[in-house]
Amino acid sequence: MKKLMFMVAALFMAPTLVAQTTYEEGEHYEVISEQRSAKPEVKEFFSYYCPACNAIDPVVQTVMKSLPEGTTFKKYHVDFMGAASPEIQKTLTTAMVLAKTQGKGDEVNKAFFNHIHKDRKAFANDAEIRDVVVAAGVDAAAYDKHLNNFMVKTQVNLIQKEQATFTKSRVLNSVPTFIVNGRFKINVAKLDRNNQEQDFKNLVNFLLQQP
Repeated sequence: MKKLMFMVAALFMAPTLVAQTTYEEGEHYEVISEQRSAKPEVKEFFSYYCPACNAIDPVVQTVMKSLPEGTTFKKYHVDFMGAASPEIQKTLTTAMVLAKTQGKGDEVNKAFFNHIHKDRKAFANDAEIRDVVVAAGVDAAAYDKHLNNFMVKTQVNLIQKEQATFTKSRVLNSVPTFIVNGRFKINVAKLDRNNQEQDFKNLVNFLLQQP
């Protein structure tokens, strides 16, 4: 009898555990452009100083690693947060790009978030950023060698250019901001808090399929 009652209760509870798979413009996402990107992509504008970015990052990392084949994920670290100078924020962007070239992007990403939000420490200068990057697994000599590398600088300039473009068009006014195929902006506030990871994944995949 108890088993039967449990099964009935589970049947009624089940719908609340399943993230939705259909979404509406104006509620779950916004159309920000009439044209879509040439190739499928997801862009994230974020800051290591942003509590909301820190909170959602584990979800983002999991979902982005399960994107459909051929879809690229690009992270854009912004420099307009009031918690630190633009110079420090730019160095964090540079270190993020450099770490990725050294195969330590995930490790450094997590280390930066933990340094600010878990350990509650600030970055006073570039040397402290370097220390965290090296502690996360990037070779110290490689960091010093590639910090001013042309490819790294080019990527950092591209990130700043994208930030400026989307800020000017008023698409980027807070973080985190997620843009799918250059055409859709996700309304993060509308994600299901009880099933955020699955809901985020479903919404991203839904938007990737839209014309």
